[in-house]
Amino acid sequence: MSKFVALFQFLLALSGCSQSGTSYSHRVQSESETLYSKIHVQDGVSRFECVDSSSGQCQYTLYPDACGGLASCKLPPLQHFAIARGESRQLTGLVDFRPCVTTTAAIPGADCQPATTPH
Repeated sequence: MSKFVALFQFLLALSGCSQSGTSYSHRVQSESETLYSKIHVQDGVSRFECVDSSSGQCQYTLYPDACGGLASCKLPPLQHFAIARGESRQLTGLVDFRPCVTTTAAIPGADCQPATTPH
């Protein structure tokens, strides 16, 4: 299937159609953590690439775009998955999401900050 998609995109490029979409890049570089991830979304196909991660994995949590990146959002994540450093994953059918990318398996809040436990 991925060969078909690549061939289709190549044929579109030859015919003069431009490729568009949305791209996200996440970079963290500190003394204790390294993270570099790229995401490209086009025509209902999302490609997630974990370029580098100090933990060996990029952890992805995808929230509905309706959350607006607000910590107070009560909607559950659409997806949560991990990709090993140097690997990529392609998903179809995802639309209108906001990605949170971390090096730890703990699921962040919709604002991409560590989730807090109510007291």
